[in-house]
Amino acid sequence: MSTTRRTFLKETVAVSSLIASQSAFQFARAQTSEYRRIAVEEIFCPPEVIQASKRAINANPDLEPNFRELISEATPFSANVVRRMQDVGDERLQAMDAGGIAKAVLSNWAPGVQIFGAREGTELAALSNDRMAEVVRDNPDRFAALATIAPQDPVSAALEVERAIDTLGLNGVLINSHTHNEYLDDRKFWPILEACVANDAAIYLHPRVPSAQMYGPFSSYNMHAAKWGFAMEVSTHVVRLIAAGVLDEFPDLRLVLGHMGEGLPFWLYRLDNMSRGEVGNTIDKPPSEYIRENIVITTSGMGWDPILVLSHSVLGPDNILFAVDYPFGDYARDAAWMDAAPLPEPDKIKIYSANAQRVFKLA
Repeated sequence: MSTTRRTFLKETVAVSSLIASQSAFQFARAQTSEYRRIAVEEIFCPPEVIQASKRAINANPDLEPNFRELISEATPFSANVVRRMQDVGDERLQAMDAGGIAKAVLSNWAPGVQIFGAREGTELAALSNDRMAEVVRDNPDRFAALATIAPQDPVSAALEVERAIDTLGLNGVLINSHTHNEYLDDRKFWPILEACVANDAAIYLHPRVPSAQMYGPFSSYNMHAAKWGFAMEVSTHVVRLIAAGVLDEFPDLRLVLGHMGEGLPFWLYRLDNMSRGEVGNTIDKPPSEYIRENIVITTSGMGWDPILVLSHSVLGPDNILFAVDYPFGDYARDAAWMDAAPLPEPDKIKIYSANAQRVFKLA
């Protein structure tokens, strides 16, 4: 029997055993005091970025197809979301308190500054990082933050990584997948990766509407957005990085994927099986090894026991972080789900706080 097949069977048995043993755990919701909950994909968009995005998308909706309705606040839902994106005061803190959330790691929204030209994007990224740093300084017990960069100008973006981490004290970097339909496996972006490794800054690779090359089949039935296109976009980006040897070139690079890994935990066996001819030739290891060693995932928007159990089994408890995706997610709902999740208590503590503290260098 092949090593890949043995690994697959071992993981399948582990998933089945964990589901079967759920009755051995106490699933009643824990008291708030039992966990220190850190949520790591929580949107804060400074008003200046909101206004610039409105101008850009209203002038050219194709910059981010079908986002015009959200950013224009045309419906009560979109108006509420845009308002809450900009709030780091009482309303957000009350929502966090309702879920017993000790700290939120803030980051800019998708597509962020990546729809702009290089100069404007770079300026807005710096402004956003200044605003993030102000929020954290004002309330360091409740907030940390990830830096925004504009990969449109890779050299300036690399310098902004250094400033954001070293000078502003931010806790990592968020990149909204492709930039002007280009991906980070292109060597022109590698100064950004070098800066992240040098500054020990994890990259949260956040999804957005699929790039122009792949957008066509997603353009109907609302498939471009969160229900399907987002995950396909960013998981494709990650497989490109692996297949291009980026993680061989940067073995210490740490990536963070939301939404329970954007489907990748489900595909580990097939990725390995279909990449056998590449291992030792164009890449050093099977894809699953890069995913386990260089990538951590978060629970944002995926509060479902079967996929949590699968991810826990194939990636391990050290590679999963708790996230809510506020204001799209609900702190109280998602905390109640994780409190009751069919995992051992020590592993839930890792998912809730210990892993975030390690990955994002939180005090």
